[in-house]
Amino acid sequence: MNLIKELYAYREMIFSLVRKDLRGRYKGSVLGFLWTFINPLFQLIVYTIAFSFVLSSPVEKYYLYLFVALIPWIFFSSSIQGGSSSILSAKNLVSKIYFPREVIPVSYVTSCFVNMLLTFIIIFIVVIISGVGLNIKAIACLPLIMIVEYLMALGLALLFSAVTVFFRDMEHILSIVTMAWIYLTPVLYPIEMIEDPDIRRLFYLNPMTSVIIAYRDVLYYARVPELSTLLTAFLFGIASLVIGELVFSRLKRNFAEVL
Repeated sequence: MNLIKELYAYREMIFSLVRKDLRGRYKGSVLGFLWTFINPLFQLIVYTIAFSFVLSSPVEKYYLYLFVALIPWIFFSSSIQGGSSSILSAKNLVSKIYFPREVIPVSYVTSCFVNMLLTFIIIFIVVIISGVGLNIKAIACLPLIMIVEYLMALGLALLFSAVTVFFRDMEHILSIVTMAWIYLTPVLYPIEMIEDPDIRRLFYLNPMTSVIIAYRDVLYYARVPELSTLLTAFLFGIASLVIGELVFSRLKRNFAEVL
């Protein structure tokens, strides 16, 4: 509770860092903030060509099926990879002034989250153009799904940002882990393709599996998701948040010395 109160007291600093990150992400580039939409669109085109024409995916409207899962995945992987190096990137700030060190990973994950929300404008447009349409009751479930994913991303960002200060290889390890993780999550393919029930149960232990399925239920199938399937992801999010903060609070005392 003391940490929550302290973070609330420094909320203006969090907002300022989020604005700085969003403005500076593509500063100096010709297209500027448009890269927020161009990056996922190009990934969508590449994956769609690969899985629709080369590997012949049987999924109808595969571009939409992929898009509604790819954007949340980009947020999650970016939060983990970028969040892991967030303390290192702000070492000048950490070594000079006092503030709750949690502000840095919180602001980074929040800026990635805002970036995802902006990209959802494109998702809604694509959903409407595709003819699937929007189910208002299903859309009302989106905030809950997003909160669950945010908790997971923030917990892991707290954990890895603290560890990376002392073990710099973690940043490179995470790039490999997230690359493998996307193939262990039904982002590029339907979970039904896994025919062996035992293996499929293992895939459901992956907390991102239920999150991606929930996003697809809402935006691809236009139906209210089985929120009970989010239980694994929610529990994982709470656990990662608690463990991440415990590790972070233990290690942050020595950040200034190491940096």
